[in-house]
Amino acid sequence: MPRTVQLRRYTVTPELVDEFLTWWSDRLLPARIAFGFTLEFAVMDRASSVFTWAVSLPTDAAGFVAQDEEWAVSPGRMDALRGTRQRVVAMENTLVEKLG
Repeated sequence: MPRTVQLRRYTVTPELVDEFLTWWSDRLLPARIAFGFTLEFAVMDRASSVFTWAVSLPTDAAGFVAQDEEWAVSPGRMDALRGTRQRVVAMENTLVEKLG
């Protein structure tokens, strides 16, 4: 079965990086994993305030897009976002091919 990986890159407001990382690890990531996604990796480039992470699903690209759209409106995601302030100033998400 194919595995589709989505690379997610966020530019975070520099003074909010630590707040963002705590929220991401404590609230958003557990909710996304509970929805069926697998964390491939996550890294923070503090010098440029860029957070990069990747999630995957055991499906093709169309299946990934469909589940990601369901995730976007899910109660778990809404709960994770509830009460948080905007910390991401730019976002880029793309499906990528995992090598090696």
